[in-house]
Amino acid sequence: MCVCGVERKRPIVRCRSNRSCRRLRLVTGDADIAVVAALIGDRTRARFLHELVGGEGRRASELASAASVSRATASFHLGRLLAANMVEVRAHGRHRSYHLAGPEVARAIESLQRIAPRQKVRSLRAASTAHALDYARFCYDHLAGRMAIELVDAMTTTGLLTLTDDQFELTEQGISWFGELGIDIAALRAARRSFARACLDWSERRPHLAGATGAALAGRFLELGWIERAAHGRAVTPTPAGRVQFRRILGIEISASPAARPPFSA
Repeated sequence: MCVCGVERKRPIVRCRSNRSCRRLRLVTGDADIAVVAALIGDRTRARFLHELVGGEGRRASELASAASVSRATASFHLGRLLAANMVEVRAHGRHRSYHLAGPEVARAIESLQRIAPRQKVRSLRAASTAHALDYARFCYDHLAGRMAIELVDAMTTTGLLTLTDDQFELTEQGISWFGELGIDIAALRAARRSFARACLDWSERRPHLAGATGAALAGRFLELGWIERAAHGRAVTPTPAGRVQFRRILGIEISASPAARPPFSA
């Protein structure tokens, strides 16, 4: 139906304001954040997005298990997220995995995590997961958590990084340091994304290194075997070789596991 109220499918009826209708169809209004808020506001879909914000893909069955829902329910909610372009599906032979649709979605989730209250922990398993995520995790494609802050502090102290407003910048020494790690800074600067964004860590309330540089550094640490992902979830742990190398190149002691904290919150 045309915006003027005349049914366009009937050939015997003419829309007298046809040009106006075409012009109005080209006009869009303000961003409808209520649509996105309604999608994320559902606890099952929020859990799915939380599971995917670490950058790794998940099968529908894995997401269903994480949210404690049936596969049929998971399929319904994933369909809603797919229709809204918040997630995408990738085929791997006979299997399919779901991923966030891009870094914009990840940044939106990260921003909400910074203003959202922390969930209450009511089991030892949940407490262990919370400790592990607070210590080190993937924030889409870069490192976050206490370990990420320790790395940034060491890189700043040793003169590799400087922080201005919401952006990190590499010093000449830092460019050489990244090059020695096998990271091409010139290619990162040419990438169509933020170069070295300062991303406010939702658990530490301080900025960690994000953007193309943060992603390249995290990826290189994985390639070198200095860190490894947990079998399930977003948590990251440094390997014995990684702890040795972090001590050698940055002069910091990275612990093997998160420090013990009270397992329950009131």
